[in-house]
Amino acid sequence: MQSKTQVKTIFHPLKPRGSGTGVLLVALAAGMACPSGRAQQTLPTAPSALLAQKNEALAKTPGSGFVFTPGGTQPGPDGVSVDAPTDSALPLSLDDAISIGLERNVRMKYDKANQREVKGDTLSVLNALIPNLKVDAQSSAQEINLAAMGFKPSLIAGFAKTGLLPAGYAFSEIAKVNTTQAAIDADQVLFNLPDYELYRGTKNETAVVDLEALTERGDLILDVGTVYLRVLADQANVTNAEAQERSAKRLSDQAEQKLKAGVGTSLDALRGRVEYQQRQQSVVAAQSALEKDRIQLARILGLPAGQKLELTDSAPFAEFEGMDLDAAMITAFKHRKDLLRLEQQIALMQREEKAVKYQRLPTLAFNGFYGIIGLTTGPYHGDFSAAGSVNVPIFREAAQRGEQDVVNAQLVALRQREADLRVTIDSQIRASMLDVNAAKELVKVAQSNVELAQEELLDEKQRFAAGVDDDLPVVDAEASVAGAQSQLVRTLYQYNVAKLQLARNTGVVENRYRAYLGTK
Repeated sequence: MQSKTQVKTIFHPLKPRGSGTGVLLVALAAGMACPSGRAQQTLPTAPSALLAQKNEALAKTPGSGFVFTPGGTQPGPDGVSVDAPTDSALPLSLDDAISIGLERNVRMKYDKANQREVKGDTLSVLNALIPNLKVDAQSSAQEINLAAMGFKPSLIAGFAKTGLLPAGYAFSEIAKVNTTQAAIDADQVLFNLPDYELYRGTKNETAVVDLEALTERGDLILDVGTVYLRVLADQANVTNAEAQERSAKRLSDQAEQKLKAGVGTSLDALRGRVEYQQRQQSVVAAQSALEKDRIQLARILGLPAGQKLELTDSAPFAEFEGMDLDAAMITAFKHRKDLLRLEQQIALMQREEKAVKYQRLPTLAFNGFYGIIGLTTGPYHGDFSAAGSVNVPIFREAAQRGEQDVVNAQLVALRQREADLRVTIDSQIRASMLDVNAAKELVKVAQSNVELAQEELLDEKQRFAAGVDDDLPVVDAEASVAGAQSQLVRTLYQYNVAKLQLARNTGVVENRYRAYLGTK
């Protein structure tokens, strides 16, 4: 049996690793009073806006900054080296778990790769707008057969008759020429509005990828927090099951002693053994659930397979006061990364729409080179070229209108998605608030049920010890205590997860999960 004091220790606030003192609970007060006093010149700030500003002050960097160091490497499939688990169990607080997950989770690595890819695409688009320079140098040695090129001996003799060649000059049909040249080439787009709009759109595309990564971060923190709290709940269930097992063992021993002393019945002894075995089964089931959830937590964190974990925090319990709906909506529309990502996608599509329209305009470009050329032994002389080009589209109306229709359709679809997402956010926040309020009341009722069940069990044990009653009421009371404790653990887990989900739906889970859970 677990005493009242032992049951209440389950709900100590989270403690950071290495801290010897408890952390004060932080309860969010949604019913703040707006500033008092009569407005003189301007209208007072709306209460919902004040609450949203207060919520801004709760933002903190996620995690503790803890970095996991593996216990070395070991060979994996196909000869690939993988991290090895540490020899001892890893002490892990909730903040530590979030830090490890943000660093090692495979989804975060994919997002970083996508960000690097978009950055490379941005540089490629920019390269089309900035000047491009290159240096070209080459030297060649040639041997030319003039006769093969049409310079027959008779033709060469004709040159001598004209006096163009000096008297006695011997004109060889085989000529050797060694030349060297070097040049700097340059090309520059002077006017191309479609490319310029596409370049401006790369900033929106970068923002889209960054916001998508932030969305994944928020989802990861929600997943880590949920599984971490589930493991804490499993640990509490194991503790309760073991306490009930010990209590059932004592009850069974008492029944056996009474039977041997001739003051008990074999039915009481049999009932005690059955109850004890049932509690043993509950312990085995609770331990199995705990180990499976620990494996899942390690998998989400990206830890090596087989890494042992030791959770250092306890399940937090802090009442979350009713949150103002308008303040929650203001916060969500400002911080929901999926909504902000859609807004950036719309801005990107608007850039593409302008780029398509600007295809009707002419483009202007320049290219040229300057260098030297001559015989390898000299002399050399300058060589250059400068050219400007104007490209004027005359008629490509079918392709132009087709591209405009495609872009317009995509833009309309994005705006419809944005409007639908705003409605979805509203419904998600309303549902989350209902879940938080309902779970809070369920926790209070479950706490009261545990206290009443323990009082009933204490009374029944005293009656059984005094010989007033048999052990059947004690068995029933122990079952009631076990059920009440399990329900309390379950409702506390649901309450904390509901608060995390509310933080996720308002778009602030990645840096305000502590405030919603009631920890600093």
